[in-house]
Amino acid sequence: MNKQKRSDGRAVNEGRPVSIERNVNLYAEGSAYIKVGNTEVLCLATVEEKVPPFLRGKGQGWVTAEYAMLPRATSERTRRERKGAGGRTMEIQRLIGRSLRAVVNMPLLGERSLTIDCEVIQADGGTRCASITCAYVAMHDAMRGLVEKGLIASSPITDEVAAVSVGVVAGIPVLDLDYAEDSTADVDMNLVMTGKGKFVEIQGTAEETPFEKSVMDDLVALGVGGIENLVKIQRETLGG
Repeated sequence: MNKQKRSDGRAVNEGRPVSIERNVNLYAEGSAYIKVGNTEVLCLATVEEKVPPFLRGKGQGWVTAEYAMLPRATSERTRRERKGAGGRTMEIQRLIGRSLRAVVNMPLLGERSLTIDCEVIQADGGTRCASITCAYVAMHDAMRGLVEKGLIASSPITDEVAAVSVGVVAGIPVLDLDYAEDSTADVDMNLVMTGKGKFVEIQGTAEETPFEKSVMDDLVALGVGGIENLVKIQRETLGG
């Protein structure tokens, strides 16, 4: 199966080239920029000494995320969401927030909030997965800053977290779909997993024909390999 080639020359189990850069913003407590093939996302972390009303007085923090695309991040310009986030945007930013919270010990954060703004600069498939992978790096640096300032005793982060897309294209399970593949996929799936190999979320949909469990097993195996590579890149970016 791995010898099959795709339109861009990649093997079915080969992700797109990935690079992550840290400290790309002057003001944010943590910042990172990721490039996954032609998909580019900027993530900026903001620390605030307050928590949402439902957490006041409970002695724990909160981590959340917001997600947006530049109007010309895609092949055609899209209107800005001026009246609030739309349904797809809300779904994605909730996923990012859940993924980050899965690897944070909230009581160790204290009563403060961390918000990650994920801005898609250029979209060619996998923007939510790239956002999660990049947001982790920005969050890591923001937490490190809190420790360095003496505001918390140690980082509340318990593990890495990263995400990747998989799918069935022309009947073949493949890793890390670009837009052309995603738009024609028979099955589309996103996996979020920790560095220790625990799943945070699996989102999968058959576009037309239902798929067998064996296909899902193949897709999960591809995704696990892809995320292990992303976690390796995160570690290298953060200096081990």
